[in-house]
Amino acid sequence: KMCPHDLSPKSPAMDPEEIRQRKMTKRSKVIEELVRTEGDFQRDLEHCINQVVDVDRLFTNIESVFEVSAELLQRLQEATSDPDPETQLIGEVFIQIKAIMEEVYKIYCYHHDEANASLKSYEAQEDIQKHFRRCILSLRKIYDQE
Repeated sequence: KMCPHDLSPKSPAMDPEEIRQRKMTKRSKVIEELVRTEGDFQRDLEHCINQVVDVDRLFTNIESVFEVSAELLQRLQEATSDPDPETQLIGEVFIQIKAIMEEVYKIYCYHHDEANASLKSYEAQEDIQKHFRRCILSLRKIYDQE
């Protein structure tokens, strides 16, 4: 059964300023999440560098990934230092760091299959499995404290 358009309930028109404020609030939350997530990633990378067995074989250029992540995090924090979300130029941060991110992550991705093969070979080594489990528990404790 079809209903004429003029009989459907109409939502009140929102004030343009209210719409803008909602968009800015949403944008602000997305930016906060982005910065927080990059900080968490930075901490996880550092933990891997310091704790994971055979880190160079598993992650090839993890130190470079760590450095790029640190640079990205610093630039994001600088870009978000002004509390007004309209002045936070987040896209510009990614444009500035795009080339180095691409270079570093190409290397990381290129060696991904080798890293997976190494992980598979570790599945049979109980001592390495125990160490990996300890690393995972250590990371969980860090996040549980937050």
